[in-house]
Amino acid sequence: MHPAKANIVEDIAGRLNSSPFLFVADYTGLKVPQFAELRNRLHAVGAEFHVVKNTFLRRALSDAGLPELSDLRGQTAIVTGHQDVAAAAKVVKTFATEVKKPALRAGIVDRLVVSTEQINAIADLPSRDVLLATLLGVLQAPATQLVRVLNEPAASLARVLQAKVDQANAGEPEVAAEPEAVEPAA
Repeated sequence: MHPAKANIVEDIAGRLNSSPFLFVADYTGLKVPQFAELRNRLHAVGAEFHVVKNTFLRRALSDAGLPELSDLRGQTAIVTGHQDVAAAAKVVKTFATEVKKPALRAGIVDRLVVSTEQINAIADLPSRDVLLATLLGVLQAPATQLVRVLNEPAASLARVLQAKVDQANAGEPEVAAEPEAVEPAA
């Protein structure tokens, strides 16, 4: 293989190794402004969109130790990233519904081949931050309930004592305070 081509394959393999996901899309018919818009949207969520030759991608997948994708034909672009896979999938899905392009073919998530339907299901998931916040709430719920249970006897005792004080004060007639006598100054 020519050294320039080997460098391209090495660059693609590096992207694949550093990304937890890969989406393969057919970008046929995508105009330059649309291409730039998709790149900008993906950049905002920490992902990238690159055009690659199918032969280079096949070789890079092999070099990276990733499973082979069978649907590599036509004009191919890849989406890789370093952050949230759901956010990148959501951007691609939203863009594809708006513009009717690019058409997702397949993908690899955590070294497993996923279909277009599975990528769309990933796109429908909440973002990573929302999922983490939900998980934190679930994990904190038992501790919060335990604290409430432990505090309840003391709170009940305080309410009983306050009721006794209020009851004792309610039974006594209020005595008007007598004005203090003022002593004449000598």
